[in-house]
Amino acid sequence: MAHLRSRRRLALAVPVVLSLTASLGFLPAAASAAPSVAPAARAADGPNLAYVVNTRTDHRTIESVQRAIGDNGGSVVASYDRIGVIVAHSANPDFSARMRAVRGVDSAGATRTAPLSAAETTDEGAVQVLSKAEAERLTESAAPGEEPYEADQWDLRAIGADKAARIDPGSSSVTVGVIDTGVDDTHPDIAPNFSASQSANCVSGKADTTYGAWRPVDADHHFHGTHVAGEIAAARNGIGVAGVAPGVKVASITVAQPDATSLFYPESVVCAFVFAADHGIQITNNSYYVDPWMYNCMDDPDQRAIVDAVNRAQLYAQRKGTLNVASAGNSNHDLDADAITDTSSPDDSTATTRTVDPHECFDVPTQLPGVVTVSAVGVKGAKSYYSSYGQGVIDVAGPGGDKYQIPDTPSKNGRILSTLPNNQYGFLQGTSMASPHVAAVAALLKSAHPHATPAQLQALLKAEADNPGCPSGPYDGNGDGVVDATCVGNARVNGFYGWGVVDALRAVE
Repeated sequence: MAHLRSRRRLALAVPVVLSLTASLGFLPAAASAAPSVAPAARAADGPNLAYVVNTRTDHRTIESVQRAIGDNGGSVVASYDRIGVIVAHSANPDFSARMRAVRGVDSAGATRTAPLSAAETTDEGAVQVLSKAEAERLTESAAPGEEPYEADQWDLRAIGADKAARIDPGSSSVTVGVIDTGVDDTHPDIAPNFSASQSANCVSGKADTTYGAWRPVDADHHFHGTHVAGEIAAARNGIGVAGVAPGVKVASITVAQPDATSLFYPESVVCAFVFAADHGIQITNNSYYVDPWMYNCMDDPDQRAIVDAVNRAQLYAQRKGTLNVASAGNSNHDLDADAITDTSSPDDSTATTRTVDPHECFDVPTQLPGVVTVSAVGVKGAKSYYSSYGQGVIDVAGPGGDKYQIPDTPSKNGRILSTLPNNQYGFLQGTSMASPHVAAVAALLKSAHPHATPAQLQALLKAEADNPGCPSGPYDGNGDGVVDATCVGNARVNGFYGWGVVDALRAVE
């Protein structure tokens, strides 16, 4: 299986985010999809692109803007009226500019730089599929009461999840929504805890709840979401592995493009947050960044509109009681630095090198207000060599794996073992893996404190975390003799681990 362009997300200091929020007037209430508006004559001299048009939320303004979309050569795909976000398609090259001039429109922009049939991108690595021989060896190593492959799950022991499961595995009334590439709910370790009624496919920007629409289209490229789901809630059923919260439910909200690109476009993510909120999902896991920009800069009108639209949706979810957890990124970027070099954007066409200020250019959704931003650690409890970091940016950390930190396990594999499509298991590493550990601990906390708000859950996550503090000497994550990052802060809160590594056992005690 080829490895998907996994989570490289970042985060920003709270005061800056709040001022950003205030300046854009993000005041969504609740959302619903409205009927499509028939398009007027469409311009044929530009690529057919997807757009978000963000408006005031009164009914008259939304109807007026929908008419303007048709008048300017566009068609409405979905309209989330209560947050004022309209998803549209148009081949008119002037569509964004014309819509920004429409009365009642706060922001509007293209959500991609390539036509709707996106070009392919390259993969970053390979998932290590658990072989039959390895599986047999692990089964022989399992202690009484353990799952067959649990001997290789150093990550469970690192945060006390194995002990927590004996006290409280989590409540089946709590659901974690996996916003990702799709989840194979037929996997025997996932099926017992899967919630089909809270699952959907949001790729088009409008939720498709057809049975099975949430499943991965291609296991070779879309295995990521199944791995994440297993980390959260793989059942303790005598099969395979165990999740951090094996008693809670998981749902799948598919947002990745159904081709080898596996890109996560803004309109898909807007749909996902709204769907999660409207279907009673208490926690979402977001192990991705919104394509095509690693960082969305507020001085660019298209990128500004992306930030506006996704932020409206995730704030709506928060107000409906959903805690959003997101990975910090795999670029080893200091997210509190004055400048960062971005060489991968846009990732749906031809990338260029640009220098961005992470206080003005945002990784979405992880840098949005109220989102829990997660860095990764390896088996030694040290920051993973690839994990992005930043003082005032990282909220908490979780096991994400690190090939340079070798565990004393049968496989000696420092990555994270979890479920894969087609009844398989395999190892991955990344902040993509750290985030679901945190989401699962949040689910345990929600099980113990069912009336806790998203803000209260985030406070509880920080309170129960264990902070190793900054390294005593220079940080050389890959052991090549070069200092790779500098930790700023103290033993209470710092740029590598935020408030600390989450602790599942403390969450249930």
